[in-house]
Amino acid sequence: MFKNTITFSAHEDYVNNIDSEDYPVPIKTNIPEWYKKLEHNHGLQTIKGCMPFLDTLTTGYLLKMPQDYRINHNVFNKEINKMDSFAHSSKLDGNYLFTRQINLTNDPVSQVHNPVQLKGSPYLEKNKNLPFYKILNPWIIKTPPGYSCLFVSPLNNEDDRFTIIPGIVDTDVFTHEVNFPIVINGDKYENLRTIIKKGTPLVQVIPFKRDSWKMKIEKYKTNDVIGKKMMYFLKLLHIYKNKFWHKKTWT
Repeated sequence: MFKNTITFSAHEDYVNNIDSEDYPVPIKTNIPEWYKKLEHNHGLQTIKGCMPFLDTLTTGYLLKMPQDYRINHNVFNKEINKMDSFAHSSKLDGNYLFTRQINLTNDPVSQVHNPVQLKGSPYLEKNKNLPFYKILNPWIIKTPPGYSCLFVSPLNNEDDRFTIIPGIVDTDVFTHEVNFPIVINGDKYENLRTIIKKGTPLVQVIPFKRDSWKMKIEKYKTNDVIGKKMMYFLKLLHIYKNKFWHKKTWT
């Protein structure tokens, strides 16, 4: 049944010091409570009946925050007399054996990106023109030959304080940890003092097969048979689920 396997591996010192609840998991385990409580029927049609929306919540895997991460963003720093951006991480069980790839280091170079690296990007203004924090990820991700991974904040379910900067990595040949710069939601939080707690949903990992594509443009008329059938179908409850949708399996 399963043609492909994605492997998440981390240093033994790290794996030996965390609980299984901190492992990567299928993202379908992170469906939000508000969505679960929705109803969908002929009298009340909601997003609960939209299979494309459900697919965003269930496609791929979830990486969680590896440890507590304390942030003071755009907070006035009396010592240097200016607005500052500062983050540091807490100890994980007091153990420093696995400092290599999670935020147990005082080296600021490895934890932030200089704003000039995103000059002109809307991310920069949203981040209050301050350095971008980098979340160091302990997991190496391996996919079969020809498969890459898209890394995004959990789709339709991201944390309102921050998002990661999306990226695609050819994880079939890249044999290192993939780290994640984040953008603070300055549109909502002018100043932010917070702790991103260990276990917070962080990244949605979506494997996909690399293919070459060519674009084609065509026309159709609204009175075409196909167009008429489509308009009829889309008015029926669950028609997309029953006629067009394919179940995807992620374990």
